[in-house]
Amino acid sequence: MDGLPVVLRRVRRTPPPRTGTSHAAIAPYGTFRAGDGTEVVLAVQNDRERAAFCEHAVARPDWITDPRFATGSARVANRGALEGEIERIFAKLTGTELEARLTAGRIAHARRRDLPEVLAHPQLTARDRFAEVATPAGPVRATLPPITVLGRAPRMDAVPALGEHTDAVLAEFGFDAETLRRQGEV
Repeated sequence: MDGLPVVLRRVRRTPPPRTGTSHAAIAPYGTFRAGDGTEVVLAVQNDRERAAFCEHAVARPDWITDPRFATGSARVANRGALEGEIERIFAKLTGTELEARLTAGRIAHARRRDLPEVLAHPQLTARDRFAEVATPAGPVRATLPPITVLGRAPRMDAVPALGEHTDAVLAEFGFDAETLRRQGEV
């Protein structure tokens, strides 16, 4: 351990707790559920959005001056109370109603979708965002990378078989794969 750089010796030994889709320094930010079970991911990141969120999304303009929620640091410090209040309000709405309120307030949001919903999304189909990729188990439908360069096809190589590139990777690092195998290390 003494031979490690100071930076590596100071690395935290316990990972931070998981926080899901929330943000450590912004509240409200994350996934919230409407009364019909629709999950919506939203982000309120500045004073304009906070005021619009209070007025449109939760219909609580009094929160704009409420000392528990008036500043970013206050909202983070009171995250539990804030999110509890938001959840109670959203529980009375359908997903459609919630999204309409967020849209009216110009609050960044999106419906959280599971994989089948993503793959069935009409916008992805309309924009031809799928490609077939070969795998050892047969072809699979995959989404293209979100960023593409005009005139340049995105790279969509086949999924390698288990161990297919082991020798090449070891060689890149200067290891002789055969010697390592004989020694039982690979």
